[in-house]
Amino acid sequence: MNKKLGKFLFKNRSYTPIPFVILMIIFQNANLASIIIGLMIVLTGEFFRYWGVVYAGSATRTTSGVGANQLIVSGAFAHLRNPLYLGNILIYLGFGVMSMALFPYLQIIALLFFVFQYHLIIAEEEEFLLKTFGKKYEDYKAAVPKLFPSISAYKSDDSKNQPLKMHAGLKSERRTLQAIIVISLIIILTFIFS
Repeated sequence: MNKKLGKFLFKNRSYTPIPFVILMIIFQNANLASIIIGLMIVLTGEFFRYWGVVYAGSATRTTSGVGANQLIVSGAFAHLRNPLYLGNILIYLGFGVMSMALFPYLQIIALLFFVFQYHLIIAEEEEFLLKTFGKKYEDYKAAVPKLFPSISAYKSDDSKNQPLKMHAGLKSERRTLQAIIVISLIIILTFIFS
């Protein structure tokens, strides 16, 4: 059951935020403080996402199934195993705070839902990574936290061979950045004109 649900959520993870975004827009009750604080949370989430994709590249966009041709252990991945998922959770939480829709119930429900969703997705990915990279992944998993960044970076010989790809990261994040801009503008304009 969890395995099937994990695969389903992995494949459809781009769509699961849509009901929450719709509710946030319909029931938005923003104020200036909520917009500023929420936007700071959103930008922190995007920071973690971008920091991850400049090392992992566009392979993080796949929905056809879990895959990887190398174990990424540099950049954000040296501090936490799932920087993109932490980023997503912060982005969704930030939008909830920005909108103040059905506060605090919608924010709590969304936070719990996305933590649950990513727990299942991460389990699915970890199974693949363990089969593919074996002991190398076991060592990495034992040393690096899942979702809460550590201050000290994971060190391995592999981390020296993983280049920073700023342009590829920005290109990969284009859709996320567009969504952040559109949703932020909707919340801000609704606040201004309501």
